[in-house]
Amino acid sequence: MANKEEKADEKQSSWKDFIYNPRTGEFIGRTASSWALIFLFYLVFYGFLAGMFTLTMWVMLQTLDEHTPRYRDRVANPGLMIRPKSLDIKYNRSSFSEYKNYVQHLESFLYMYNDTLQEANVPCPDGIYYDQDDVEEKKVCQFKRSVLRQCSGLADTSFGYSEGQPCILVKMNRVIGLRPRGDPHISCTAKRETPLQMQYFPAEGKLDKSYFPYYGKTLHANYVQPVVAVKLLLNEEDYNTELTIECKVEGSDLLNSDDRDKFLGRVIFRVKVSK
Repeated sequence: MANKEEKADEKQSSWKDFIYNPRTGEFIGRTASSWALIFLFYLVFYGFLAGMFTLTMWVMLQTLDEHTPRYRDRVANPGLMIRPKSLDIKYNRSSFSEYKNYVQHLESFLYMYNDTLQEANVPCPDGIYYDQDDVEEKKVCQFKRSVLRQCSGLADTSFGYSEGQPCILVKMNRVIGLRPRGDPHISCTAKRETPLQMQYFPAEGKLDKSYFPYYGKTLHANYVQPVVAVKLLLNEEDYNTELTIECKVEGSDLLNSDDRDKFLGRVIFRVKVSK
């Protein structure tokens, strides 16, 4: 029994000595000077790593443009989208509650295009790029919603939805520095044997070059991209039938037939109007 008690005391004493040995002044097997040297080493080591990381980040940031992403290979060509923000438009023309949200979406989207707000912008000459590379504060070309005529929501606040001939606004996504060649315009077709009658505003679905290039959200804070309104002239035979419509950017070097991306330079949506 005495031997067992002595061994237990020795183990407890050795454990205590490992934590702190009063004879040698060691704490967890090291003296205070040893711990100080280790702490100093890691302080210098991690300080050096932090300094290297900070310097590397600073050098990298010097190569970046504050307003333009360095690599934009995935958005070299813009996509198309429509307003109202739905690719499946279905409603009964005699029921305001069914098309009310579509009208509200269009009105909200066109708020920045109000003629009174656009008066503050610059009337740009048609057909030429509005380059402002050497100008610090970029100006914005006027695009008044009145240009959209029957689809402006000014004379007809329902945008044609109440009469069963709805307006669809087609817009091209913004791409910094884009200068489309040729004469870009929007062209829409219905995927059926017989053509569907449509009206375009502005005429011929034109996307004028004066709205390009775009310089980014910071430099071009009040920029509004050009839109094309497509009025679907549905007749009695078109009602109660789901129509699949495809709109593309034509007449330029912009891509519009990439099978891997159905929104690249084109957009497909469905419309069904009931009487």
